[in-house]
Amino acid sequence: MKKKLFPQIIFLSFIMAFLLPLQAFGQDFPRGPITLYVGYEPGASTDITARALATEAERFLGVPVVPENKPGGSSSVGAALLATKKADGYTLAVIGSSALNTVHIMSNLSYDPFKDFTYIFSYGSYLAELTVRNDSPFKKLPDLIEYARNNPGKLSFASPGVGSSGHLSMEHVAKEAKVKFKHVPFKGGAPAITAMLGGHVDFLGGTGSHLRYVRQGVWRQLVTVHREKRNPEFPDVPTLTEFGYKPLPGGIADLTLIAPKNLPDPIYNKVASGFTQAANSPKFQETLKKVDMMFNFKDRRKLETELPATYKVCAEMLKEIGLLKKK
Repeated sequence: MKKKLFPQIIFLSFIMAFLLPLQAFGQDFPRGPITLYVGYEPGASTDITARALATEAERFLGVPVVPENKPGGSSSVGAALLATKKADGYTLAVIGSSALNTVHIMSNLSYDPFKDFTYIFSYGSYLAELTVRNDSPFKKLPDLIEYARNNPGKLSFASPGVGSSGHLSMEHVAKEAKVKFKHVPFKGGAPAITAMLGGHVDFLGGTGSHLRYVRQGVWRQLVTVHREKRNPEFPDVPTLTEFGYKPLPGGIADLTLIAPKNLPDPIYNKVASGFTQAANSPKFQETLKKVDMMFNFKDRRKLETELPATYKVCAEMLKEIGLLKKK
């Protein structure tokens, strides 16, 4: 009897020897600084919110959270880099949803959005407004649409990148109005705004940071694309639905906190707890208001359910635009 039990005891001892270090590893986390990749340029609304989130998370996790900007490809550069890192909780990323559900459809990327990441949560959504300079001849959306209809492809707009929410929001307007715009992509909201300020484009696909110039009277909004109701701060700006157009589909303009795939549960729980408290803190909420971003919290379970559906919607939109990747 003892001989029969001996192999089982050896096996159980092996399993315990394997699991105990993992458990201790999770209990010890975090023991040092956490790096937070930010998928856009410094100064963009994503960067501002990510840095605010990092500052607040430090208070709850007890270690430094250090943002590092990894711009490019509508934040797919940062996502691709994160996918190569260890799943130990010490490297995370804040990316735009475009890196998960649009850029991957358009390009052959080195990561799979459904297999290579552990989703923590989404915390905010971009505001998508079609914005022109104050010296623009277009006073209302119908003025701009009429010109675009008579001059196909002549009007240009800036966005934070190909497949970004700013890009898709303007393509959505063009589709609904049956016109064609010329897209000028940049590596983030900040350079897109610089192009707009310099008069290099005719209008802007909203980045969030654009509203500071609206408040200063430098720019004006012709339509809000993401909201189904008018923004109380700008009650004179109509929504797309008021012109008989469909609103922009949801889930396209989110900011998401992710980790490499297979993040161990003990570490995931601590990361999620610390950053969730940070996202709900008064200081972080105030930062979202300052950059005119909607607080739109979605936990891991909701993201894992919603993202495949959003991916399908984006694939349909990109097919119509002609941006599906070549097989």
